Amino acid sequence: MTAAQGLWTLAADGPVDRIPAPVIEYAQLAPTLIVVGAAIIGVLVEAFVPRRSRYYVQLFLAVAALASAFAAVVGLAAGGYGSTKAQVAAMGAIAVDGPALFLQGTILLASIVAVFTFAERRLDPEAHGNRVDSFAAQAASVPGSESEKAAVKAGFTTTEVYPLALFAIAGMLIFPAANDLLTLFIALEVFSLPLYLLCAVARRQRLMSQEAAVKYFLLGAFSSAFLLFGIALLYGYAGSVSYAAIADVVDGTVTKVDPALAATMGNDALLLIGGALILMGLLFKVGAVPFHMWTPDVYQGAPTPVTGFMAAATKVAAFGALLRLLYVVLPGLRWDWRPVMWGVAIVTMLAGAVIAVTQTDVKRLLAYSSIAHAGFILAGVIATSAEGVKSVLFYLGAYSFVTIGAFAVVTLVRDAGGEATHLSKWAGLGRRSPLTAAVFAVFLLAFAGIPLTSGFSGKFAVFKAAAESGAGALVVVGVISSAIAAFFYVRVIVLMFFSEPKADGPTVAVPSPLTMTTIAVGVAVTLVLGVAPQYFLELAGQASTFVR
Repeated sequence: MTAAQGLWTLAADGPVDRIPAPVIEYAQLAPTLIVVGAAIIGVLVEAFVPRRSRYYVQLFLAVAALASAFAAVVGLAAGGYGSTKAQVAAMGAIAVDGPALFLQGTILLASIVAVFTFAERRLDPEAHGNRVDSFAAQAASVPGSESEKAAVKAGFTTTEVYPLALFAIAGMLIFPAANDLLTLFIALEVFSLPLYLLCAVARRQRLMSQEAAVKYFLLGAFSSAFLLFGIALLYGYAGSVSYAAIADVVDGTVTKVDPALAATMGNDALLLIGGALILMGLLFKVGAVPFHMWTPDVYQGAPTPVTGFMAAATKVAAFGALLRLLYVVLPGLRWDWRPVMWGVAIVTMLAGAVIAVTQTDVKRLLAYSSIAHAGFILAGVIATSAEGVKSVLFYLGAYSFVTIGAFAVVTLVRDAGGEATHLSKWAGLGRRSPLTAAVFAVFLLAFAGIPLTSGFSGKFAVFKAAAESGAGALVVVGVISSAIAAFFYVRVIVLMFFSEPKADGPTVAVPSPLTMTTIAVGVAVTLVLGVAPQYFLELAGQASTFVR
């Protein structure tokens, strides 16, 4: 008998009924399960429901699922799972605590208003008697080919975007709640892969859209590889992928050492390199410099509803995961990662603001603006205090609605070639369509952090938290960056209201109630969080304790 056979017989000798069944707390995982279930049903709808009915079925299914999942999050928070009953569920894989529930609620609310912009079908003129949305008639067709023309003529629409969005949202819900590194990686892939596809299905400028998707996919694959390599190194360091177990080894409180890993366990080189690689993967997702290269090209090339959804929801999920990693796994390594994050935050704030000044395209301008905002949020992350977590949670909630609202307004300004995103075409928009320009001005003022908008409340909260933790220099850089950023926001407002409209300038399309709702919610949240932020700051404060 060979050695391998001997091992096999020994393993089989034990009683088979000893394999423990996994314990899954389905009620605590309900928000994610509802969204995943709806996404799977959405795939079946594509297979079995007649084409002419799919749009309505998919839209109803997506909105109903997201609303139900949000109700489940509220139910869990009301049941005390955000505070006293906070626990680790699914055999240690997922944390159900205040930050997880707050971020999941934010992602779901932002996703509902984003899905409304996906469903908009009144902006483009009808094609062959059929209403059209922002997505390609048939995504698999080569741009400009006969099959694409036939699909447009037949009135096809890519309704697959709804299940794809639901799968992405499901991954985003797990990402900030992941309590071990493998769950983190799986959640990253679950929400990244649908986003790569969604970026490629624009109805207009198909080649630009596909180029954006390829860039996003290639750079995303690199960042995933860095993250996975970091996970392998941290496993070698701690002998576990669980956040709590890694934190114990970092703190030196571990009691049991796996003999197979005794040679590498506690090796600081593995910890530092592994931690740095995982941070790189997460900083790519939040769009921090120097991992921001994909942001302007992808924001510009993707269908605008997808850009708004991605800019808001991905940032919320990625910052949630970053907070949990730094505050739960690596608090014992604070003196090592804080200087690095200082550097990243400073470069991100300044680069985002300075490069945005040179932009001539509205979507690229908003992309660099989002990079600068990633730097501002990092100032709150660096605070390493409950106040820091509270400020970051509040900022993410405020920022996501402003972003979706701003991109929804961008979809309305159109000329013969579709969306008119070149800044020169926005000249005189305030005279041609005062309401649209006024709404966009509100969003720009919020991005600039002008008082009485949510942007001011958010920036004040993160800078205050950073200053209290001794990062005063960072706050000074943040204020300078905000001043630079205010220049290009105000420049757009001046262009809209104080320039003469051109005779052949773009028109403002009248949207359906769906996009109107998205923009109205964006304006309402921006003003309410600006005028009376206290209740929501307290809510974020109550949700700022991680379960360990």
